[in-house]
Amino acid sequence: MSLRILPLGGLGEVGKNCLALEAHGSVLVVDCGVSFDREKLGADVIHPDFRALERLAGNVIGLAITHGHEDHIGAIPHFLKHYDVPIYLPKHALELLREREEEHEILQEARFTLMETRTRTQIGPFEIEPIRVTHSTVDCTSLAIRVDGMVVLHTGDFKIDHEPTDEQHFDEARFREIGDEGISLLFSDSTNVDVDGPTPSERSTKASLLEAVGSAPRAVIIGLFASNVHRLRIAFEVAMETDRKVVLLGRGMRTHASVARRTGHLPWPDSLILPESRVREADPKKLLFLATGSQGEVRAALGSLARDEHPVTKLEAGDRVVFSSRVIPGNELEVVALTDSLLRKGIEVLGRHYDRRLHVSGHAQREDQKTMLMLTRPRVFVPVHGTLHHLKKHAALAKEIGFEQSYVLENGDLAELAKIESSNADESERFALTILDRKPVPLGYASGSRRVDEAPRRTRRKLAENGVFFGTLDAQGRLRHLAQSGVFDEAREPRVMGDLATHVSNALGALRIDDENPRIRQEALLEAGRRAVRNFAKKRWGTRPEVELAVVEASSAHELNG
Repeated sequence: MSLRILPLGGLGEVGKNCLALEAHGSVLVVDCGVSFDREKLGADVIHPDFRALERLAGNVIGLAITHGHEDHIGAIPHFLKHYDVPIYLPKHALELLREREEEHEILQEARFTLMETRTRTQIGPFEIEPIRVTHSTVDCTSLAIRVDGMVVLHTGDFKIDHEPTDEQHFDEARFREIGDEGISLLFSDSTNVDVDGPTPSERSTKASLLEAVGSAPRAVIIGLFASNVHRLRIAFEVAMETDRKVVLLGRGMRTHASVARRTGHLPWPDSLILPESRVREADPKKLLFLATGSQGEVRAALGSLARDEHPVTKLEAGDRVVFSSRVIPGNELEVVALTDSLLRKGIEVLGRHYDRRLHVSGHAQREDQKTMLMLTRPRVFVPVHGTLHHLKKHAALAKEIGFEQSYVLENGDLAELAKIESSNADESERFALTILDRKPVPLGYASGSRRVDEAPRRTRRKLAENGVFFGTLDAQGRLRHLAQSGVFDEAREPRVMGDLATHVSNALGALRIDDENPRIRQEALLEAGRRAVRNFAKKRWGTRPEVELAVVEASSAHELNG
């Protein structure tokens, strides 16, 4: 009796959550998310390279999803290119994926199966039961996975919210029942292990938002995560109670609001939403904008408003921007720049520095994490969803309250859970976790549905660092044209370019090629030219720019120099 475990994402990082379980020659994947490419080198998102699943001996038979956040479903189109298997998921996550069928045609052929909470679904040797949890979006589940006499519980992202806006309560009773059944292994959300106490309810944000909107002299713009359907619902309630019309700004905001309404999670009267075409004629005191871009994204709605580039409306002095979100680590500089841009325009900006209750997290704080451990009482505990710091601290928390079998895994750690046999029939089942192998998980990059290889990313990185020289040679190996882009200002001076051209010409003139093969001669000329440019740049500026040279026919070279 054993189960192999291979985390592909989300362990040792925040984002791109993905975990594989193997038993009896079958592999079940749990969640399939992305993170975002901060380098901006042609890719929008990063996902695990799913060829890493080849390390497992079994065949991939299915993908189970806990909820519809991007870091749990965003990589599904890329996963399906490798493994055309059924996908088991909650309804809200399914509807979000349906919205992407035009961008990702592969989703049109995907085999989706809805899973209902407290209802078991058989997937090969795995039996899966979703259990309701609360989080910062709707229709979220943990997964109880039964296989080969073992019970594995994956919490997904969760917190314990006793006042959820949609009345979908955290199913404490079911967690306790499964804990009584006996949980062999618990995977649990570690993101907020640094924060003491229970996690505040989403409902606790309403009073602060109501005050921030109700006291504003003109238009109010709330920046928030579009996927936070609970916050959207509260914002709509605030709009109705302050007699304002709602305007949705940003594609993501419109998409999530539409899907949430379609799935019954975001009811509103038709008269509450103001069409974009009527915004300019409306009284600013009667408007509440809900906008994307709270992380300082340049192309999102808030960024466009700050630059006076948004087609729907223009901010005026006296308007109020409210950040109902936290700053994701790594986005601090972008958010500060956005805030400064708004302040320069005379816009009042309110955020968590003004009132911490303007945002609450969707992830379990330490008290909720303890509660999950005590409800489920696992034989073995593995923290997930967090940096190495979060994972180690969560494992330490578990040990503090009596769970000694706590292990820290990272992406690429191949582990095995096995039952420890005992001759004592009265002894409760015992399990041990062994790390069999450690290898980093390769990454995949994508822009929309298109794969982005590492080679062009590497080239773009070099271009950004050192610039590029490009030029042409004729068939006799004479330099005909040379130019540069993105090097130093000095490189634009005719005198400097003349010195460089002379250096390259001398290097080419000194080259002796015995081989008469035209292809070999051409490549030797090009390599000598590239080496000469790099040597000149290294000596003059201490850099190694990219060099792109081509051999052209004499007539073509003449035309280039025209």
